[in-house]
Amino acid sequence: MKRVFSFILLFSFLLSACGAPAAALPTPLPTLPPTPTLPPQIYDDPNQPVEARIEDLLVRMTLDEKIGQMTQVEKNSVVSGDVTRYAIGSVLSGGGGSPAGNNTPEGWYEMVNGFQKEALATRLKIPIIYGVDAVHGHGNLLNATIFPHNIGLGAANDPELMERIGRATAEEILATGVHWNFAPMIAVAQDVRWGRTYEAYGEKMELVRPLGEAYVRGLQTIPSGVIPVAGQTLFSLATPKHYLGDGATLWGSSRTGEYELDQGNMQVNEETVRAIYLPPYKATVDAGAMSIMASFSSWKGTKMHGQKYLLTDLLKEELGFKGFIVSDWQAIDQINPDDYYSSVVISINAGVDMNMVPYDYVTFIETMHKAVSLGDIPMERIDDAVRRILRAKFALGLFENPMPDPALQSTVRSQEHLNLAREAVRKSLVLLKNEDNLLPIDKNTPLIFVAGVGADDIGLQNGGWTLEWQGRTGNEMAGRSILYGIKSMVGPQSQVIYNPSANFEEIKDEQGQPQVADLGILVIAENPYAEGVGDRADISLSAADRKALGLMRASAKKVLVILVSGRPLVLTDELPQIDALVAAWWPGTEGEGVSDVLFGDYPFTGKLSFSWPRNNEQLPINFYNSVDKTGCDAALFPFGYGLAFGESMPEIPECP
Repeated sequence: MKRVFSFILLFSFLLSACGAPAAALPTPLPTLPPTPTLPPQIYDDPNQPVEARIEDLLVRMTLDEKIGQMTQVEKNSVVSGDVTRYAIGSVLSGGGGSPAGNNTPEGWYEMVNGFQKEALATRLKIPIIYGVDAVHGHGNLLNATIFPHNIGLGAANDPELMERIGRATAEEILATGVHWNFAPMIAVAQDVRWGRTYEAYGEKMELVRPLGEAYVRGLQTIPSGVIPVAGQTLFSLATPKHYLGDGATLWGSSRTGEYELDQGNMQVNEETVRAIYLPPYKATVDAGAMSIMASFSSWKGTKMHGQKYLLTDLLKEELGFKGFIVSDWQAIDQINPDDYYSSVVISINAGVDMNMVPYDYVTFIETMHKAVSLGDIPMERIDDAVRRILRAKFALGLFENPMPDPALQSTVRSQEHLNLAREAVRKSLVLLKNEDNLLPIDKNTPLIFVAGVGADDIGLQNGGWTLEWQGRTGNEMAGRSILYGIKSMVGPQSQVIYNPSANFEEIKDEQGQPQVADLGILVIAENPYAEGVGDRADISLSAADRKALGLMRASAKKVLVILVSGRPLVLTDELPQIDALVAAWWPGTEGEGVSDVLFGDYPFTGKLSFSWPRNNEQLPINFYNSVDKTGCDAALFPFGYGLAFGESMPEIPECP
């Protein structure tokens, strides 16, 4: 039996070996690369070197999180929860972007903190950085301290003053939860028809460079008495802008709407770019700037946002800029208006690190994903951009203190800041004419007529970029008007009578005749504007201004004209009717600074930072193109002109 069984078993085995199918073996799995083992987490340790923290955080980030850091969104466009959902890196307020119904330091702080809480709910808890255009103080904040616009500060030409203004502005934006200021504008502006002339310090590089550098230091230097966290090197973040040559565009070259100069085309050689327009950026980079805004404008027909040579080769590599480049408002879209994908690819590869989208951030994020997946934007470029953004955030101490100290809210419109703004107004005033030493005004002058809407309108004193993008007239913002300052200066026996339209016919003397004032003060004010909306071919006085001047001339023995404007205005023909002429620019909220000087408590020290044109036909006229011009071809008042008390205006030639 055993043999039979053994035989059968052997036969079965042989049969299976010869003909029966064998059982299938499992298919081997592909060999996968080992999951990288991350080093111990150090990016949240403030005692580690900043560069080590950056690299540690970068290696932990997904592509989604990296693209999110490169995305900046306007605050009214962010869907609740999307800062967390998309790991958004930055939120901003545009002109007028204040918290609805609560435009106070507390309201701002609460609004920014809401976005910050969403950022800190992300996987890696990377804080946002919130940005605003605080170009002459925190202009979006109701009742902030508003300083003279840069054109006035250029006339003051006082770097130490600029540094103090930068520090005061930093305190007031931080008081509202904001760490990032899109300022200073360091354009060397060549044509006063430009609607951004008043945002520029002047038309000569040697004046612009030290003022911009000083303002950056003021914004960014941590004040004594403030204890920084480990690794923090910046108080707030400055943004020199608009890189490069935004003040050198040609009239009629803009492709934006009805703009003429703004966002236009610069047509100069590289030698000129390097000699005139680049040095202010080198100075601010050397001063520690960690954010620079690219310009809407073009160079030789190519949009600056697509200029790899200027953004990467020159700024980042040659000048050694270690911070990040942020786009201007929706400016990337202008590279190729009909092809958003190519616009994004070109600008990011050119060197733009953060896109001020500002609205449709989801489309931008999706476009970035597509570009990376197709290899059109390399990961090395993404990592470089994010590395630069994180460097600024670590330098601000945001990972340790995502929100500033709310105790800074006591600095908003503090007496110290108001005194500083008033000092800045005094130093910015330029005396252009002073016939028979009309100024300083005798404080005991019996009767003074004051006219012009601008004499009693804080909004007209503030100009553009205040409460709204284009500015806002009226007395909504706290401050002191020029009229208030005049009234506060005169003696008890003096009488000051104000009429906006210079109609004083109803003021009678004892005989019932129209009274003639000892002095008439007419405040001629430009209505506020911003950017290309203010591009103007004709910068003459308006018909209403000329009429008011005629009425005042008939109503007063002597006439003082105060110009409240964002640029020089053509008034050559009206000059003979004016006994004294003062350029007050857009002085901000502290109008008493004007009367401080008019009545002789302080001297005139301001000098023109722009050439004053004789007529519209000679525009553009500036320091660089008028050095050899004389007589009727020269400016009415040249760059650097400004009288002191006791000095007389040079003789003005009669020109056809």
